[in-house]
Amino acid sequence: MIPQELINEIRQNALFVINHSGGKDSQAMMIKLLEFVPKEQILVVHASLGFMEWPGALELAQSQAAAAGVDFIVAKASKTFLDMVLKRFSERPEVPSFPSPKYRQCTSDLKRDPIKREVRRYAKANDFNRIVNCVGLRAEESSHRAKQMIFKPAAENGKAGRTWHDYLPIHSLTTNEVFQTIKNAGQSPHWAYQDNDRLSCITCIMASARDLINGATKNPEFYALMCLVEQITGYAMHASLRFLPDLTGIHPNYSLLSEYQDLVSKFSNTRSNRKRIQMLEVAA
Repeated sequence: MIPQELINEIRQNALFVINHSGGKDSQAMMIKLLEFVPKEQILVVHASLGFMEWPGALELAQSQAAAAGVDFIVAKASKTFLDMVLKRFSERPEVPSFPSPKYRQCTSDLKRDPIKREVRRYAKANDFNRIVNCVGLRAEESSHRAKQMIFKPAAENGKAGRTWHDYLPIHSLTTNEVFQTIKNAGQSPHWAYQDNDRLSCITCIMASARDLINGATKNPEFYALMCLVEQITGYAMHASLRFLPDLTGIHPNYSLLSEYQDLVSKFSNTRSNRKRIQMLEVAA
Protein backbone atom coordinates (compact mmCIF):
# COMPACT_ATOMS: atom_id res chain seq x y z
CA MET A 1 0.00 0.00 0.00
CA ILE A 2 1.33 3.42 -0.97
CA PRO A 3 1.52 5.83 1.99
CA GLN A 4 -0.81 8.81 1.71
CA GLU A 5 2.13 11.20 2.05
CA LEU A 6 3.60 9.82 -1.17
CA ILE A 7 0.29 10.05 -2.99
CA ASN A 8 0.15 13.70 -1.97
CA GLU A 9 3.69 14.29 -3.25
CA ILE A 10 2.88 12.69 -6.60
CA ARG A 11 -0.26 14.81 -6.95
CA GLN A 12 1.77 17.93 -6.20
CA ASN A 13 4.25 17.08 -8.97
CA ALA A 14 7.17 16.22 -6.72
CA LEU A 15 10.43 15.10 -8.28
CA PHE A 16 11.35 11.60 -7.11
CA VAL A 17 15.14 11.32 -7.10
CA ILE A 18 16.56 7.79 -7.29
CA ASN A 19 20.06 7.63 -5.81
CA HIS A 20 21.45 4.83 -7.99
CA SER A 21 24.85 3.34 -7.12
CA GLY A 22 24.54 0.54 -9.65
CA GLY A 23 23.97 -1.89 -6.79
CA LYS A 24 21.13 -4.32 -6.18
CA ASP A 25 19.24 -2.12 -3.72
CA SER A 26 19.20 0.86 -6.08
CA GLN A 27 18.07 -1.38 -8.91
CA ALA A 28 15.24 -2.94 -6.92
CA MET A 29 14.21 0.45 -5.54
CA MET A 30 13.84 1.85 -9.04
CA ILE A 31 11.74 -1.13 -10.11
CA LYS A 32 9.40 -0.56 -7.16
CA LEU A 33 9.13 3.20 -7.69
CA LEU A 34 8.25 2.80 -11.36
CA GLU A 35 5.15 0.89 -10.26
CA PHE A 36 3.46 4.03 -8.93
CA VAL A 37 5.48 7.17 -9.75
CA PRO A 38 4.96 8.78 -13.20
CA LYS A 39 8.12 8.59 -15.33
CA GLU A 40 8.14 12.34 -15.92
CA GLN A 41 8.53 12.80 -12.15
CA ILE A 42 11.57 10.52 -11.81
CA LEU A 43 15.23 11.46 -11.98
CA VAL A 44 18.02 8.90 -11.64
CA VAL A 45 21.31 10.26 -10.31
CA HIS A 46 24.58 8.38 -9.98
CA ALA A 47 27.49 9.68 -7.90
CA SER A 48 30.56 8.76 -9.92
CA LEU A 49 33.55 7.68 -7.84
CA GLY A 50 35.85 7.16 -10.81
CA PHE A 51 38.29 4.28 -10.47
CA MET A 52 37.15 3.69 -6.87
CA GLU A 53 33.88 2.11 -8.02
CA TRP A 54 33.30 -1.23 -9.68
CA PRO A 55 33.50 -1.13 -13.49
CA GLY A 56 30.02 -1.17 -14.96
CA ALA A 57 28.23 0.35 -11.96
CA LEU A 58 27.55 3.68 -13.68
CA GLU A 59 26.59 1.92 -16.91
CA LEU A 60 24.06 -0.30 -15.13
CA ALA A 61 22.36 2.72 -13.56
CA GLN A 62 22.36 4.55 -16.87
CA SER A 63 20.97 1.62 -18.85
CA GLN A 64 18.18 1.01 -16.34
CA ALA A 65 17.18 4.67 -16.58
CA ALA A 66 17.31 4.58 -20.38
CA ALA A 67 15.19 1.43 -20.54
CA ALA A 68 12.59 3.06 -18.29
CA GLY A 69 12.61 6.30 -20.26
CA VAL A 70 13.55 8.54 -17.34
CA ASP A 71 16.18 11.24 -17.01
CA PHE A 72 19.65 10.30 -15.82
CA ILE A 73 22.46 12.53 -14.56
CA VAL A 74 25.90 11.95 -13.07
CA ALA A 75 27.07 13.82 -9.98
CA LYS A 76 30.80 14.12 -9.49
CA ALA A 77 32.80 15.72 -6.71
CA SER A 78 35.63 18.12 -7.49
CA LYS A 79 37.98 15.83 -5.55
CA THR A 80 38.54 12.09 -5.36
CA PHE A 81 38.84 9.67 -2.47
CA LEU A 82 42.61 9.64 -2.78
CA ASP A 83 42.70 13.43 -2.97
CA MET A 84 41.14 13.44 0.50
CA VAL A 85 43.57 10.83 1.77
CA LEU A 86 46.54 12.76 0.36
CA LYS A 87 45.34 16.02 1.91
CA ARG A 88 44.96 14.42 5.32
CA PHE A 89 48.36 12.73 5.04
CA SER A 90 49.99 16.00 4.00
CA GLU A 91 48.38 18.25 6.59
CA ARG A 92 47.88 15.90 9.54
CA PRO A 93 50.25 12.93 9.30
CA GLU A 94 49.77 12.15 12.98
CA VAL A 95 46.14 11.05 12.42
CA PRO A 96 44.83 8.22 10.19
CA SER A 97 44.76 9.26 6.56
CA PHE A 98 41.61 7.32 5.66
CA PRO A 99 37.95 7.95 6.56
CA SER A 100 36.50 5.90 9.42
CA PRO A 101 33.06 4.34 10.04
CA LYS A 102 32.33 7.17 12.48
CA TYR A 103 33.53 9.94 10.15
CA ARG A 104 32.62 8.79 6.66
CA GLN A 105 33.80 11.83 4.78
CA CYS A 106 33.90 9.73 1.62
CA THR A 107 30.11 9.33 1.70
CA SER A 108 29.33 12.96 2.47
CA ASP A 109 31.89 14.64 0.22
CA LEU A 110 31.93 12.24 -2.73
CA LYS A 111 28.31 11.09 -2.91
CA ARG A 112 25.74 12.90 -0.79
CA ASP A 113 26.84 16.52 -1.35
CA PRO A 114 27.46 16.25 -5.14
CA ILE A 115 24.07 14.55 -5.54
CA LYS A 116 22.31 17.35 -3.63
CA ARG A 117 24.05 19.93 -5.81
CA GLU A 118 22.99 18.30 -9.08
CA VAL A 119 19.45 17.62 -7.88
CA ARG A 120 18.99 21.28 -6.98
CA ARG A 121 20.25 22.32 -10.41
CA TYR A 122 17.92 19.89 -12.17
CA ALA A 123 14.92 20.87 -10.04
CA LYS A 124 15.48 24.57 -10.73
CA ALA A 125 15.93 24.02 -14.47
CA ASN A 126 12.79 21.87 -14.70
CA ASP A 127 10.50 23.83 -12.34
CA PHE A 128 10.23 21.27 -9.54
CA ASN A 129 9.64 22.79 -6.10
CA ARG A 130 9.08 19.51 -4.26
CA ILE A 131 11.75 16.80 -3.97
CA VAL A 132 11.46 13.25 -2.66
CA ASN A 133 14.98 11.90 -2.27
CA CYS A 134 14.87 8.09 -2.54
CA VAL A 135 17.63 5.93 -1.04
CA GLY A 136 17.89 2.13 -1.01
CA LEU A 137 18.64 1.63 2.69
CA ARG A 138 17.11 -1.49 4.25
CA ALA A 139 16.28 -2.42 7.85
CA GLU A 140 17.93 -5.83 7.50
CA GLU A 141 21.35 -4.25 6.95
CA SER A 142 21.93 -2.98 10.50
CA SER A 143 20.19 -2.02 13.73
CA HIS A 144 20.89 1.64 12.97
CA ARG A 145 19.22 1.42 9.57
CA ALA A 146 16.32 -0.52 11.04
CA LYS A 147 15.48 2.53 13.16
CA GLN A 148 15.42 4.94 10.22
CA MET A 149 12.13 6.66 9.38
CA ILE A 150 10.77 5.57 6.02
CA PHE A 151 9.53 9.04 5.06
CA LYS A 152 10.69 12.24 6.72
CA PRO A 153 11.23 15.92 5.94
CA ALA A 154 14.79 17.10 5.41
CA ALA A 155 14.46 20.79 6.09
CA GLU A 156 18.21 21.35 5.88
CA ASN A 157 18.08 20.53 2.16
CA GLY A 158 15.07 22.66 1.39
CA LYS A 159 14.72 26.40 1.05
CA ALA A 160 12.01 29.00 0.64
CA GLY A 161 9.69 27.74 -2.07
CA ARG A 162 11.10 24.20 -2.15
CA THR A 163 10.42 21.20 0.09
CA TRP A 164 12.66 18.15 0.45
CA HIS A 165 11.77 14.75 1.92
CA ASP A 166 13.88 11.62 2.32
CA TYR A 167 12.21 8.31 1.45
CA LEU A 168 13.33 4.68 1.89
CA PRO A 169 11.16 2.72 -0.60
CA ILE A 170 12.61 -0.77 0.08
CA HIS A 171 13.31 -0.40 3.80
CA SER A 172 11.35 -3.56 4.65
CA LEU A 173 12.75 -5.81 1.90
CA THR A 174 15.13 -8.67 2.66
CA THR A 175 18.18 -9.39 0.53
CA ASN A 176 16.39 -12.34 -1.08
CA GLU A 177 13.40 -10.15 -1.88
CA VAL A 178 15.68 -7.57 -3.48
CA PHE A 179 17.21 -10.13 -5.83
CA GLN A 180 13.76 -11.60 -6.54
CA THR A 181 12.43 -8.16 -7.43
CA ILE A 182 15.22 -7.74 -9.97
CA LYS A 183 14.64 -11.23 -11.39
CA ASN A 184 10.87 -10.73 -11.66
CA ALA A 185 11.48 -7.56 -13.67
CA GLY A 186 13.54 -9.53 -16.18
CA GLN A 187 16.74 -7.79 -15.16
CA SER A 188 20.11 -8.93 -13.83
CA PRO A 189 22.13 -7.38 -11.01
CA HIS A 190 25.69 -6.16 -11.47
CA TRP A 191 28.07 -8.99 -12.36
CA ALA A 192 30.16 -8.48 -9.20
CA TYR A 193 27.32 -10.02 -7.15
CA GLN A 194 28.41 -13.40 -8.45
CA ASP A 195 31.00 -13.21 -5.65
CA ASN A 196 30.29 -10.01 -3.71
CA ASP A 197 27.91 -9.43 -0.81
CA ARG A 198 27.81 -5.69 -1.49
CA LEU A 199 28.64 -3.36 -4.36
CA SER A 200 30.33 -0.27 -2.97
CA CYS A 201 33.85 0.98 -3.57
CA ILE A 202 36.20 -1.78 -4.72
CA THR A 203 38.08 -1.45 -1.44
CA CYS A 204 35.41 0.03 0.83
CA ILE A 205 36.47 0.78 4.41
CA MET A 206 33.47 -1.30 5.54
CA ALA A 207 33.82 -4.18 3.07
CA SER A 208 33.86 -7.82 4.11
CA ALA A 209 37.03 -9.85 3.59
CA ARG A 210 35.24 -11.76 0.84
CA ASP A 211 34.40 -8.57 -1.05
CA LEU A 212 37.95 -7.28 -0.65
CA ILE A 213 39.38 -10.53 -1.97
CA ASN A 214 37.06 -10.39 -4.97
CA GLY A 215 37.96 -6.74 -5.54
CA ALA A 216 41.67 -7.52 -5.41
CA THR A 217 41.30 -10.46 -7.79
CA LYS A 218 39.15 -8.64 -10.36
CA ASN A 219 40.96 -5.28 -10.10
CA PRO A 220 44.64 -6.06 -9.40
CA GLU A 221 45.96 -2.68 -10.60
CA PHE A 222 43.69 -0.71 -8.30
CA TYR A 223 44.35 -3.11 -5.43
CA ALA A 224 48.10 -2.59 -5.83
CA LEU A 225 47.57 1.18 -5.73
CA MET A 226 45.58 1.03 -2.49
CA CYS A 227 48.15 -1.27 -0.88
CA LEU A 228 50.92 1.15 -1.83
CA VAL A 229 48.99 4.11 -0.40
CA GLU A 230 48.63 2.18 2.86
CA GLN A 231 52.36 1.50 2.84
CA ILE A 232 53.29 5.14 2.14
CA THR A 233 50.93 6.69 4.71
CA GLY A 234 51.54 3.99 7.31
CA TYR A 235 47.80 3.67 7.94
CA ALA A 236 45.37 0.86 7.16
CA MET A 237 42.42 1.74 4.97
CA HIS A 238 39.95 -0.74 6.45
CA ALA A 239 37.79 -0.13 9.52
CA SER A 240 39.37 -3.18 11.17
CA LEU A 241 42.73 -1.31 11.09
CA ARG A 242 44.25 -4.31 9.33
CA PHE A 243 46.20 -3.70 6.14
CA LEU A 244 44.75 -4.99 2.87
CA PRO A 245 47.30 -7.79 2.26
CA ASP A 246 46.58 -9.10 5.77
CA LEU A 247 42.84 -9.05 5.15
CA THR A 248 42.92 -10.61 1.70
CA GLY A 249 46.02 -12.80 1.84
CA ILE A 250 46.89 -11.39 -1.58
CA HIS A 251 50.29 -9.80 -2.19
CA PRO A 252 49.98 -6.73 -4.47
CA ASN A 253 51.77 -6.70 -7.80
CA TYR A 254 53.34 -3.24 -7.87
CA SER A 255 54.53 -3.72 -11.45
CA LEU A 256 50.91 -3.04 -12.51
CA LEU A 257 50.94 0.58 -11.32
CA SER A 258 51.98 2.25 -14.58
CA GLU A 259 48.59 3.90 -15.15
CA TYR A 260 48.65 5.38 -11.65
CA GLN A 261 52.17 6.83 -11.74
CA ASP A 262 50.99 10.42 -11.22
CA LEU A 263 49.14 9.45 -8.05
CA VAL A 264 52.02 7.35 -6.80
CA SER A 265 54.38 10.28 -7.33
CA LYS A 266 52.11 12.64 -5.38
CA PHE A 267 52.02 10.35 -2.37
CA SER A 268 55.73 9.56 -2.56
CA ASN A 269 56.65 13.25 -2.81
CA THR A 270 54.41 14.07 0.14
CA ARG A 271 56.12 11.41 2.21
CA SER A 272 59.54 12.80 1.25
CA ASN A 273 58.44 16.31 2.19
CA ARG A 274 57.15 15.10 5.55
CA LYS A 275 60.49 13.45 6.32
CA ARG A 276 62.33 16.63 5.33
CA ILE A 277 60.15 18.74 7.63
CA GLN A 278 60.68 16.34 10.52
CA MET A 279 64.46 16.52 10.04
CA LEU A 280 64.33 20.33 10.07
CA GLU A 281 62.25 20.29 13.25
CA VAL A 282 64.77 18.02 14.95
CA ALA A 283 67.65 20.22 13.81
CA ALA A 284 65.92 23.30 15.19
